[in-house]
Amino acid sequence: MQVQRQHPQGHSHRHPGRMAWRSLVLLPFLLATVSGNTVPIFNTTIFYVPEDLELGQFAFQLEAYDLDNDPLTYQIGGTDAFYFSVDSKSGNVTLRNSLDRELQARLTITARVSDGVNNEVSQKMIIIVEDRNDNAPVFQFLPYNAFIPENTSLHSIIYTVFANDSDTGNASKVSYGIEEVIPDNTKNHQLFYILPNGSVVLNGSLDYATNTFYQIKILAKDSGGLLHNNWIVQQSFNYLSLTIEDVPNLDPRFLNEPYSGSVPENCDLGTTVLTVTAMDRDTGVNDEILYSITNASVPFVINVTTGTITVSEPLDREQLPSEEVLLEVTAREKNLDIYGKEAQTSTLVTVLVTDVNDNKPQFYNCSLSSCNFSASAQDNFMGNIIEHSSFRLPVSNLNIIAHDPDKGINSSFELSLQGPNAAAFSVFPTTIVGSGEVQILVQNSSLVDYEISHVMVVQIIANDTGNPTDCCSTATVTIDLIDTNDHNPEFPQSTYNLTVMENSPDGTIISPNITAYDPDSGILGQITYQLLPESIRKIFTVNATTGALLVHNGSLLDRETRSIYYANLQAKDGGNLVGTAVLEITVLDANDMAPVIIGSYFISVEEGQNVSTQIQAIDNDEPDSLNSKLGFKILPGLFSNNFTIDADTGEMHSKEPLDREALEDERGQMVVAVMVYDHGEPQLSTMVNVTITVGDLNDNIPVFLNQSYEYSVFEDSPGSFVGEVKATDADRTEINSRISFQLERSTGSSNFLIRSSRLGPGNYSGQLFVDPDMSLDYDTLQQKFFTLTVLAENTAADNAGDKANVSVMVHILDINDESPTILPDSLQDVSVAENGTQQGLIHTLNAFDPDTNHSLVFEELAVTCFKGDSSAEDVCWDWFVLTPNGTVLVNSSDIDYEVCDRVLLTLRAEDLYTERGNRYSQNETLRIIIIDVNDNTPVFEAISETFVVVPEISPENLQVATVKATDADSGQGGIITFSIISVVLVEDNGASRPFENLFKVSTTLNKGTYVGSIQVASNLDESLKGQYKVTVEAYDGQEPVHRAQTVLDIFTVDQSYRVRLQFVTMVEEVQSNSESIKLALTTVTKAAVYVVAIRRLEDTAYTQVDAKSVMEAYFVYSNGTALDVNDVSRLILSDALGLAELVKLGLAVIGPGEVTKPTKETELIGIIAGLAAFLLIFILVMTLVLVLTTRSYKRKLSAMKALKVATTFNPATAQQGAGIPGTNQYNAEGANPMLNRPLDPSHDLGFHEDSLSVTSMNSLDENTVNAPADDNFEVEQVKIRPTDPTDKEVLVAALNLKEPTKTAYLNTTFTTTDL
Repeated sequence: MQVQRQHPQGHSHRHPGRMAWRSLVLLPFLLATVSGNTVPIFNTTIFYVPEDLELGQFAFQLEAYDLDNDPLTYQIGGTDAFYFSVDSKSGNVTLRNSLDRELQARLTITARVSDGVNNEVSQKMIIIVEDRNDNAPVFQFLPYNAFIPENTSLHSIIYTVFANDSDTGNASKVSYGIEEVIPDNTKNHQLFYILPNGSVVLNGSLDYATNTFYQIKILAKDSGGLLHNNWIVQQSFNYLSLTIEDVPNLDPRFLNEPYSGSVPENCDLGTTVLTVTAMDRDTGVNDEILYSITNASVPFVINVTTGTITVSEPLDREQLPSEEVLLEVTAREKNLDIYGKEAQTSTLVTVLVTDVNDNKPQFYNCSLSSCNFSASAQDNFMGNIIEHSSFRLPVSNLNIIAHDPDKGINSSFELSLQGPNAAAFSVFPTTIVGSGEVQILVQNSSLVDYEISHVMVVQIIANDTGNPTDCCSTATVTIDLIDTNDHNPEFPQSTYNLTVMENSPDGTIISPNITAYDPDSGILGQITYQLLPESIRKIFTVNATTGALLVHNGSLLDRETRSIYYANLQAKDGGNLVGTAVLEITVLDANDMAPVIIGSYFISVEEGQNVSTQIQAIDNDEPDSLNSKLGFKILPGLFSNNFTIDADTGEMHSKEPLDREALEDERGQMVVAVMVYDHGEPQLSTMVNVTITVGDLNDNIPVFLNQSYEYSVFEDSPGSFVGEVKATDADRTEINSRISFQLERSTGSSNFLIRSSRLGPGNYSGQLFVDPDMSLDYDTLQQKFFTLTVLAENTAADNAGDKANVSVMVHILDINDESPTILPDSLQDVSVAENGTQQGLIHTLNAFDPDTNHSLVFEELAVTCFKGDSSAEDVCWDWFVLTPNGTVLVNSSDIDYEVCDRVLLTLRAEDLYTERGNRYSQNETLRIIIIDVNDNTPVFEAISETFVVVPEISPENLQVATVKATDADSGQGGIITFSIISVVLVEDNGASRPFENLFKVSTTLNKGTYVGSIQVASNLDESLKGQYKVTVEAYDGQEPVHRAQTVLDIFTVDQSYRVRLQFVTMVEEVQSNSESIKLALTTVTKAAVYVVAIRRLEDTAYTQVDAKSVMEAYFVYSNGTALDVNDVSRLILSDALGLAELVKLGLAVIGPGEVTKPTKETELIGIIAGLAAFLLIFILVMTLVLVLTTRSYKRKLSAMKALKVATTFNPATAQQGAGIPGTNQYNAEGANPMLNRPLDPSHDLGFHEDSLSVTSMNSLDENTVNAPADDNFEVEQVKIRPTDPTDKEVLVAALNLKEPTKTAYLNTTFTTTDL
């Protein structure tokens, strides 16, 4: 058998001279065969070393076995041997340089072993570096910078970080957290949070004005793993820098506020006043600012872009409303803000217009505080003064204001007098700055004489000395002289008697006019009036002009409090001279006081008596007037007709004796409402209750509520209740209304008893019972009834004859003693649809009772729930309700066929009137069948297996995957049909390609589960690599149709993984042994074996063995990965048992799927090398024959020696297994070199004397295995046979002493003797 080395890419490449090399390589093995020493073989070819192994620590051990037990020497080589050191004697390998799985997870070294006899054996060793948690998560795609607008919405993902941990398993699972937010404060730390996938989420609102930058410290940590035998959690940090982008959400702001400037009046147009500046508070936006003045009609304009304010109209400071002009300047951003509105702000700019002396003083007729200088100036004024007024006394009624609209020194001017009467007066002040009041003062009082002149005239000159071109103004003042006051006012009477009604409304005229006389003229003769003292003005008032007297506050006029008032009426003229008169005001009475009741009225009297009482009251209005005269009357009420009252005196009497029983009130009270009224206008009244309590007398006898009573009672029921009689007593007290009952002696009265009980006040019942000692027999009674007389007696009555009686008829009834029966027709099955689609009544049960007096009710005893044949426990207990009248009602909308499809109600009927025997019917069962409704969606079962498809061996209709689904519904609603929705191939490079009609699905039912078989629908492309994602839909068969989907991953294995196995057996035998071959291959590789083809090998000229057939197959693991030819070769060669089994089955060569034929040049080189090898072999064979012939004579002498040794040797160890191919030794149990166990060389039978006869060459070299001549090993009964017949008996006898004959597998093909 031949195993070819494979090119790393899975193709076999034959090079010129390769065949010659293979022929030459046989020579050392033939020499080893002749020498009899076997080469060592490595046990293990794959090792696992943790990456955290410390330098110098033990990593693994190279182990090889040698049949000859020769001392072995180990060496390692190759590029990756850099990491290790090996002890040449023990094979212990220690770590020389540190490992890192993340840099190199798989190392390959070449291990060499030598036994000192044969050429050293090399073997490729695979070292798998096991992962340890030695890597912290590493942030990817750094740096982390993000720009986010400040108006980013809450819970938005603003950035996603990713950290990769190159470890595996839990150690590679990364979780994230936020450790710190800079600026560091509690609010900022809560401003962000991070999701498990690394997405950073905004948890608050951003403000560019507050913070323009955040730095978030993000922690990434893995889920932990072992490192140096400790559980370690690795973590790392990185920063996410967030730059907040400003958005236009703030209004602009003026700089350097407040703004003020000045400009002189009469300046040129366009003169610059000042410049305002505003900036966009969204500094990150910095929008252009546009300026405007929003005031209307101002003599200034502003440059829209620069904010410069200039003069736009001629300025006259005196014409402006104020010398300070307030401009409202608005700054507006050019673009709209994020809300679609204009972002703007306003400020006030104060512009001071400075003065120029361009105005002369003017005169105005006004007061200084309220003078309007924008009005026209005046030059004529009028005033007056009393004759002979004192020196410097000013002229009255003269309002002269002199005003110069200029400012400061420009507004200063001088005043002087001129005119015919200038000598009698002077002007004050003589100098004014701006504005000032001008007064004309008496300079010479003797010249101011009314008798000389009634009118005087002067002129006031105002001179602005700083404005010589237009300096002066003149005002003419005409002064009227006033005569003096020398008379007092006088009243015609010294006293006036007046009257007023109390409570008069405000403004009531008491006297229309009380006037005085003053002979002075003009204002001196004008009189005004007022009342004295001042306190009287709270009640009265006087018209100051006419002297009319009025009521000021009528609510203070109360005759009952004060009946007369005195006041002084004062008259004052224009010169403040006064005169007075006395006013006497009498308050007249008004009916404003209601009568007042004296005392309270509670009267007690026994019933049957009359009542008399007198109501007393007073009235505080004026005595002996209609306002204080009183009257009495009874108001309508419950008892108003039972009494009379005297309207004048208030004496009240009952019309007849009082009856306690006529009163419904339990306390026996009568309440009569009496009204006391006066005779004034308006009439006033007061109400008082008169309460009369009537005492009770026992003056009524009991009265039965019914004229007669009729009851029935069952026979043979001693002590049973028959019925009751009721009676009342009209007396209202408990002792007077107490009643007791008794039976009057008559026929049958001794069979009954009566007990009295109180039901309420005056209301009693007598309960009639059968005597407990008496038994009434319905059958023995001649009459089936008794007529009883019941007496009711008032126990407190003085007269024993005060009794009442009533007749009671008692019928004797037969007893109900038959059990009811439920009618079978009403126990038929009932069907109810699930999910509450049926509500209310669903069935009615009927029952029969032969008794004439029966009352049947139904009772539910138990509810049993079933799903199929199994119990559904208590799921349906509240679905249905059985009412007492036999109707079955749906009680729940949760009826679910999928949990329960059958409900059994166990029930019975009860006769409520049954007194003897069984009152219940037999227990019956009502079965309720739940009807299924299509309300469940198909549910896919979880897929735990991996599906693989080999396109080359996937014909149409081949099943490549399965899905399983169930539907809890029944019938058509539970029938599932599968369909393929889409097929997408995800290639190894990540690209996706959709396909149509590539797969199909068939549906089958298996033990309640629907199975969807995914089958190949068309030829698959063998060159495609990747996995098919097949979306399968399951839907049920009833409306409304429910659907569910699942996605299958089907891995595809392309042609590069096809392995070619050559066998020395014929095609037919390989086909018959194909299952055994597949089993052996699966055992060795642990992979599923997919056979592509088994065919005859057409061309064997280029193989080193006589191969007759070839099997081409794929080796695929359940996770979708496949083995190439190198992997298969290594696994087979590392498993000695499996290799032996495959050799037994005829395996000769392992190669790739395609074999390249050698060139003619290659064939020629191979033939030459073969001839040379044959010549060498021939010489060696001849030498071997010579040596063996010489030794044959020595074997007889060795027989005796062998006998001695055999007595201590177990025959089973000598020949207990199949012959080792290429040797003349046999396996002890487990001694096959393919099982990696050595043959114990201590068991020496003495058939040889030197190493040349111990073993022949082991034929299992690196590339070839010499196949046996036939396909099956022989099974024989093998006994130990001495070489020489003369030693046979002795040797056999010695061996048989140790152990009986054993069965062994002997391959006679490869014996040294045959060679």
